[in-house]
Amino acid sequence: MSARLRVMLADDHAMVRMGFRMLLASHADIEVVAEAEDGERAYQQYEQVKPDVLVMDLSMPGMGGLEALRRLTARDAQARVLVLSAHEDSAHPRRALKAGALGYVCKRSAPEELVDAVRSVAAGRLYLGAELARRLALQDLNGGASPVEQLSEREFAVFLRLAQGESVAQIAEVLHLSANTVGTHLYNIKQKLGASNQAELTLIAVRNGLLDV
Repeated sequence: MSARLRVMLADDHAMVRMGFRMLLASHADIEVVAEAEDGERAYQQYEQVKPDVLVMDLSMPGMGGLEALRRLTARDAQARVLVLSAHEDSAHPRRALKAGALGYVCKRSAPEELVDAVRSVAAGRLYLGAELARRLALQDLNGGASPVEQLSEREFAVFLRLAQGESVAQIAEVLHLSANTVGTHLYNIKQKLGASNQAELTLIAVRNGLLDV
């Protein structure tokens, strides 16, 4: 019998982790070996656990999933990360894949899709849900990428937090940046998106499906 796939779950909701743990544990070839409730812990525990696949949410308190993903893949280029997120827009999947994720599955997907995704990512294969892949392909063909996609990775992380109402000081602390650096990012973000204040950034995030209201 071949060794089971060792999976680590990272999501800030305990009930969500429990549900996915039970789903994955119902398959003989998969075992959940560790869990984390935020990006910081996921980043730290990954080095200790060395799972075959890290299944990680993007929206978590403190260091979010995108930042954790960026740091993790910078430290370990062989890390196999599957993003499991409630975000169904196009910007989040593109950012996640660019940051090094091997797969992206929406939380509303069928349970077996998560299982298939875990197996694919463990084997080193890219996995996108059929509907998501179709939507991204159509946008590429039609040249309909969101203007938000012109932001750099760091600017995108700052933009999401600004859109959620966080202050420059709060963002600086969470992302381990100086307030001046965050202020510079804020200026560049507003210039690129044609926004004059933080409220307009929130509106842009909502219009692009990046923020629930």
